[in-house]
Formats: sequence, structure tokens, C-alpha cells
Amino acid sequence: MNLFSFFKHKPTVAIHDGKFHCDDLFAVATLMMAEGEMRVVRTRDESRIAKAEFVADVGGIYDPEKNLFDHHQKGGAGFHENGLPYASFGLVWKKYGEQLCGSKEVAREVEEHLVSQIDADDNAVAMFTPTGKIFPRSLQSFFYAYRPTWKEDQNLFDKNFLKLIPVAQDFLKREITKARDMLEADVAILKAYTETADKRFLVLDKNYPFEEALLDKPEVLFVVRPRPNGSFGVSVVPDGNNYYTHRKPLPESWAGLRDADLARVTGVPDAVFCHNGRFLAVAKSKDGALVLANKALAN
Repeated sequence: MNLFSFFKHKPTVAIHDGKFHCDDLFAVATLMMAEGEMRVVRTRDESRIAKAEFVADVGGIYDPEKNLFDHHQKGGAGFHENGLPYASFGLVWKKYGEQLCGSKEVAREVEEHLVSQIDADDNAVAMFTPTGKIFPRSLQSFFYAYRPTWKEDQNLFDKNFLKLIPVAQDFLKREITKARDMLEADVAILKAYTETADKRFLVLDKNYPFEEALLDKPEVLFVVRPRPNGSFGVSVVPDGNNYYTHRKPLPESWAGLRDADLARVTGVPDAVFCHNGRFLAVAKSKDGALVLANKALAN
């Protein structure tokens, strides 16, 4: 470490103290990814907030030109394109998302799938419906597990917040990579769709994730694609956003069968497996998978 970097001034980012939330955690993580290392001050003291170069989720002002990113003022700070209200993460992402992602399209994808949902949670907008007393374990559940309990030292709020910043950064980097690759897959899937005469099933040349790309293509029932182990799968296209309902399940007589049993029932010699949920069948070859897809269509 050279002396210049050791003594170099680090800008300060002020956020509220007490319980941390995903929106302020990811806001700080994003600021550090875009602007470099910062000194984090968790406070509600207005004099300390006024001295900070960056302020998020506290202070009562949204002014991106002055690096002020709060949403608690009367009337809030606006809404995402999908209608969900902004919180501090979204306000920071609005300024830096494109810079971090390298394109508006990728930044918009991350905003839709991650940023707006974290913002919604902080604004008390319910995103999930519990089943009885069972609540889904969300991204928030993971980070909030690091909040100290009532029996633990409350100073852990500050300590664990700092510990979680690099975790949030790693997660955000993965989301950016996933969004970039997803958009590339969407282009390839649309090309396959356009070039396919019988659009009831598509044949893809790579193991592209297809579910979202085909949401508005209701005529597509199955997708044939290579699998990482060299086999080929016939996947059922979900019916809407619910991945557990399918436009056309695979034949009931195939469910749970393997190898010789599945080959006998389907007439496909290299058939390997059909899931009990009837959403995936596998053959050793592409030709075998194509035969399975055509038989499923005819069933």
C-alpha cells in the first residue's frame, strides 16, 4: 500500500442508524461500486448528515445532483416504470445503474427484477401472499438474519451492516451478469421463434433460459434444448408467471419413468427420464428429444 492511497480522503456516506434494510444496504453497496470506497456513517444527527458527501435513506431530500437519495419526505420520490415506489436503492440505481451495467437495457432489467422489489418492500408494498403462517423466504430474509435479536448486542447493527456491504455487492454483480446474459438469450430465442414454422415447440441451440422470453408467445408449448451433460431436454413452457402451471403438461403416462420403462412407453429408444411433475423429459440425443416433443404434442 502506498502512502498516497493510505492517506487519500474517503468520502462519507450517511445513512440512518438502528435497523438496517435492504434498500439502504444496497444503496450504499451501489454507491461504493460506482464511486469507490466510502466511510459509512450510520446516524440521524442532522449536523453529521449535512457534512456527508453522499446521503441515502435519511435526510428527507432527493436531489441526485447533490448526491441526496432519500424517499421519506412527504409525497415520496416518485415511482419505477412498473409503478412501484422508489426507495433509496432505486434512487441511487436511477443515477448509477446504466454506468454499472454498461447499457440502459441491462440496467432496466436489473431494476425490474431486483431494485424495484427491494424498494417495494421498504415502502410496505406486499410482493408475496403467505400460505397460512408460512411466509416465503426472500432476499430480505437472508440479510435480515444478520440483524441482532433482542438478546444480542445492539451495536451489531453497525458491525453487521459493514460486513454485509461486500455481500450485497457480490449479489448485485451476479444480478448484472444474469441480466446481461438473459437479454442475449432473449435475442436468440426470438430469432428461433421467428424462423420456426410450427411454433408449438422451439428448438434452441443452447441451454437458454426461455420462460420470460416466451411469456407473450402463448402458442409455444414446448422447448427442446441441449443440456449441460450432453443430453437434450423437452421443457414445458409455464403458463404465465407461475412456473408451476404449464400450458401443456407432458403425457401423464410418462410421469416418473426412466430409461427402459420410458423408452417402452414413448417408443423413443434413448429416452432417459420424465419428471413426475411432467414439465421435463430427457433423451440422450437431439433426435430423440424431437420425437418426444412431437409425441407430447399429439397426446
